Amino acid sequence: MRRFPRRRPDRVPLRWKIAALAAATACLVVAAVGAIVHVWTARDIRGRAEAQALNSLYAAMDVHRRTGTLTNGATLDPEGLPSSLRHLTDTTRHTAYDGRVDGNLGPSVWAAVGTDGADGRVLAVQVNMGPELHDLQRLDVTMAVASLAALAAAMPVAFYGAGLLARRLRRVSETAGRISAGDLDARTGPTKGRDEVADIAATVDLMADSLSRRLRTERRFTADVAHELRTPVGGLLAAVDLLPPGETEDLLRARVRDLRGLVEDLLEISRLDAGAERPVRAHVPLGAVVSEAVARTGLDTRVTVTGPGAAARTAGTTETAETVEVVETVETVETDPRRLERIVGNLVINAHRHGAAPVEVTVEGRTVVVRDHGPGFPRDLLLDGPRRFHTGAAERGSGHGLGLTIALGQARLLGAGLRLENAPDGGAVATLLLPS
Repeated sequence: MRRFPRRRPDRVPLRWKIAALAAATACLVVAAVGAIVHVWTARDIRGRAEAQALNSLYAAMDVHRRTGTLTNGATLDPEGLPSSLRHLTDTTRHTAYDGRVDGNLGPSVWAAVGTDGADGRVLAVQVNMGPELHDLQRLDVTMAVASLAALAAAMPVAFYGAGLLARRLRRVSETAGRISAGDLDARTGPTKGRDEVADIAATVDLMADSLSRRLRTERRFTADVAHELRTPVGGLLAAVDLLPPGETEDLLRARVRDLRGLVEDLLEISRLDAGAERPVRAHVPLGAVVSEAVARTGLDTRVTVTGPGAAARTAGTTETAETVEVVETVETVETDPRRLERIVGNLVINAHRHGAAPVEVTVEGRTVVVRDHGPGFPRDLLLDGPRRFHTGAAERGSGHGLGLTIALGQARLLGAGLRLENAPDGGAVATLLLPS
């Protein structure tokens, strides 16, 4: 049976990814804008402090030259003067940043100039930037709070918009899944918006139309070929009956019988593809039907039928070299016995043809398990399901590859599940689960 990827329970929904991306983008933008505003404001505060210090120093220099007094907060050789301004001999004004914090006095800017006297003293003015930097801190906090509030308001909007996109994508995904499961009439239809999602939906619908046309053409071709071959094959069988007995007659009869089986398989597949088959259900004992189906194959197969509240008994080897172990039970199932026999027979024949002995069939409840001890199913068959005229691997023998295809089609018609897998200790395992 073909397996399709399922949604993992630990996956992260697309709406959460988009919302997280929007939040991360908003945080980066807020951080970048906040950093730019902070740096620009800090530079502006320092530039204004330097200009204020230079202007105050210029006025203090003029007063000091004329009157010898100190004004505008100017001092001579102050104790906290930065070392770069302590030994100035020219009359050019210089500034320096002092990042020390002393009590209520925060970071400050010094402006200093050497006096023109013989004593070589330095006239300096200090401008405190503490209040302005405190305002800058409050601006940073305000911007952070405003950014968080804007982010909290934008997240639901982003989540809602991402949900709309995710629902549209989920609709396209569900349509593609239905097409992959065999519903060739599934279509996404027109979707809202003129964007990439609408293009994807339209492309999926176009793909489904093309695939549907090709499959219908293939099915018609298969049915036509099978019908056209049926008449000449019947004539060959009649002609073989006219041959004299001998080795040649036996060889031709076997080959014509194989050809007739292939034609009948093709006809059955064409009817399944066309949906023309309808099951005729009846209440039948599952163990008896399976045992009869295995016996009809004439192959050496062990059948074990178990059920609750019964004692086991073992039957001897039959004429068909079949060993049957039965646990009698009154439990029955409602199904089409002819199609059930067809499924079981195909699975048993496939196990003998492509696997290795011993081949075992186990019936328990509503489950039928057919197992061989050969190389197991090929990897591509487990991934893609059975394909017509494809036997998988060379070590699994020859054949036209229609047995598993028919078994899978009949199982779907009965509403049953057919699972193909390999046993851990080797061998192919086919599990048929009939519906309740």
